[in-house]
Amino acid sequence: MPITKQKKEEILQELIDKFSRSKSVVFVDYRGLDVASISDLRRKLRENDTEMKIAKKTLIGLAAKDQKIDSLDGAGMEGPVAATFSYEDPFSGIKALFEFSKTNNNLKLLGGIIDGKVVGPDVVERYAKLPSKEELLAKFIGSMNSPVSGFVGLLGNLLGGFVRVLSAYKDTLPAEEAKAEPKAETKEEKPEEPADEASVEATVGTRDLASKEGEEEKPEEPTEEEK
Repeated sequence: MPITKQKKEEILQELIDKFSRSKSVVFVDYRGLDVASISDLRRKLRENDTEMKIAKKTLIGLAAKDQKIDSLDGAGMEGPVAATFSYEDPFSGIKALFEFSKTNNNLKLLGGIIDGKVVGPDVVERYAKLPSKEELLAKFIGSMNSPVSGFVGLLGNLLGGFVRVLSAYKDTLPAEEAKAEPKAETKEEKPEEPADEASVEATVGTRDLASKEGEEEKPEEPTEEEK
């Protein structure tokens, strides 16, 4: 049953919106897939932020032209096709389609639009075989952690050896101290404190008095006349 002109316009506007939001577009030949397989494929694509839209090639071509892509001749679009739109990771949809095609031969990857350029089926397949963003990130982190972990291990061994040397040296300290002769304690000689002026005067006065008394008690020698 042919669709109306209004319905075609609605489908075209929907395709234009999906083209404008997508990071990449891949076309597939879905002939031979039953309803259950198509539903399973849609579910796996949604898990990878990808959406599939079945439409006529003329409408897909008009939507691509609206995004400044003049021709899809190099995309290998033959027979009924469906367009898959990846909105986050440009390669997530490609890899999901490739994995599904390995278990279901009725799905064939055609060309697509990657980085604004029309590419053929061979290019799409090469992109599908590349590691995912998560795999590349895991490898990158692993390559960064390898030298760091080696350095941490080396540093730990050095610190452990240093601690063991200190511990062994500490164990020898009591034996060394026992062999050492004790040092004799010496008392510091305190300088004599100067006497105050009153003490000095008293001492001097006492000495002078004793001297005078000694002179008075000494008898005078007799003169020649007394003899």
